[in-house]
Amino acid sequence: MKRLLTAICATVALYSSLQGQTYRSQRPYPMERVFYSEYVESTISQVCAQLMNPKLRWMFTNCYPNTLDTTVNYNEFEGVTFVYTGDIHAMWLRDSACQVWPYLIMCEGDPQVSDMIAGVLRQQFRFINTDRYANAFNPYDSGYGWSSDNTGVQQSPDVYERKWEVDSHCHVLRLAYGYWQTTGKTEVFDSEWIQAIENILLTFTEQQRKDGDGPYYFLRNTDRQLDTKARCGYGNPVNPVGLIASAFRPSDDATQFEFLVPSNIFAVDVLRKAAEILTTVNHRNDLAARCNSLASEVAAALRQYAVVSHPSFGPIYAYEVDGFGNCYLMDDANVPSLLSLAYLIPNMADDPVYKNTRRFVWSDSNPYFWRGTAAEGIGGPHIGTENIWPMSIMMKAFTATDDAEIKWCIQTLMDTDAGKGFIHESFNRNDASDYTRDWFAWQNSLFGELILKLIADGKLELLNSIR
Repeated sequence: MKRLLTAICATVALYSSLQGQTYRSQRPYPMERVFYSEYVESTISQVCAQLMNPKLRWMFTNCYPNTLDTTVNYNEFEGVTFVYTGDIHAMWLRDSACQVWPYLIMCEGDPQVSDMIAGVLRQQFRFINTDRYANAFNPYDSGYGWSSDNTGVQQSPDVYERKWEVDSHCHVLRLAYGYWQTTGKTEVFDSEWIQAIENILLTFTEQQRKDGDGPYYFLRNTDRQLDTKARCGYGNPVNPVGLIASAFRPSDDATQFEFLVPSNIFAVDVLRKAAEILTTVNHRNDLAARCNSLASEVAAALRQYAVVSHPSFGPIYAYEVDGFGNCYLMDDANVPSLLSLAYLIPNMADDPVYKNTRRFVWSDSNPYFWRGTAAEGIGGPHIGTENIWPMSIMMKAFTATDDAEIKWCIQTLMDTDAGKGFIHESFNRNDASDYTRDWFAWQNSLFGELILKLIADGKLELLNSIR
């Protein structure tokens, strides 16, 4: 009751502070929020006290706690957490990891937040061990989702969708490592974790396609080309050069060339991080050696096959390759993208090939870069042509080194919320009121993470210069 009263008072205080600017809190009423952290609420109040722009203050307050307010279902008795994506009541491995990532910094101040994120990891490990090729899962054995897809197996009722995406496993490993580094806690790295690691390694090596296409294929009856796979579900042929095939992109769209470069770069990084946990916590040098060996093999193949020479930008990373010399030069807004690599792996910011690639993807040379009267940014084929994803603008800000560029990103995000106080999935390049998804928790929480990072990086004066 004390916590509830505190939350109500905080909401009333926020409304009063913003009322003169006609900004009303868009958060659910305190009694309707699905997870509460007094420490998070205190952090929001402290940040709002520093932000001078009323709309930025309003958007941060709405967005940062959106995952906690609306999507986190923490079962403290079982120690597991189910996280909805928002308006789709299923848990994506990728999205759930990204949705709670911005709260890692809260773990030291609030043990309940730490326990909740540990619960996300436990749930993710269980899901990987239920179906190592699935990307999204149901909250219970409902059979809801895409059970009619033909993927070569009888789909478990736990599974919402069985699209194989390399990044699904990568995001889980990233969260696991981030949780360990932030909290020092090791309880989640139990037998379920070990089984998940073995399943990840098995799946990654199967999808190197050295022994043929492997056991996984995907066919769906659909009028959307990118919702099914060519060649009877296996996708276009690849040359088995050591890279890992990903049937689908982080957008859930099918790949054209199976070796998705940003996901393979991401895999190299997180496999090495997993090896560190396995060595230090589990004393499983055998599994750690397998992770490091696979990471080294993929890294060598990336150096040989993923870099191409562009006539205007020089050496850049392709988005997809097939090992035969064919490549797709583009970028998609979803993470991992080429643009987001320096967000996921900060030391890539100094990579000259990444720097060239960053200039390429934010240009008319990228077929999914859009410039209009509302904004400019990167989209992708998932929604359609001429729609910009705010996620790309946030990734531009996360990876920017120029203050003017950062300021433009924040201003653009504020100008394209369609007056809702939230970040949407995408919007039309010429009309931000023409947007998709009212409720997309990952993008909202990511915006909060961005603001907190900029403040931590000493950019408060820059944020307060926005008028």
